[in-house]
Amino acid sequence: MTQDGIENSARGKKNIVGGRVEDALGEITGDPGLQLKGKLKQAQGKAQDAVGKIERKIERSLDRDS
Repeated sequence: MTQDGIENSARGKKNIVGGRVEDALGEITGDPGLQLKGKLKQAQGKAQDAVGKIERKIERSLDRDS
């Protein structure tokens, strides 16, 4: 079993948290560019986490079938 799914989910969650921080800093400092960057990073993180979950489901399915 590979660790790709777990790694993608972990990276995704890291990007979600980092994006939230950037979004909040942008709001506090009045920097809409930083806010946007944070929101985009959050979206990227959510997508990456979703890919990781799918990879893990596929791996479990393949392990069960073999």
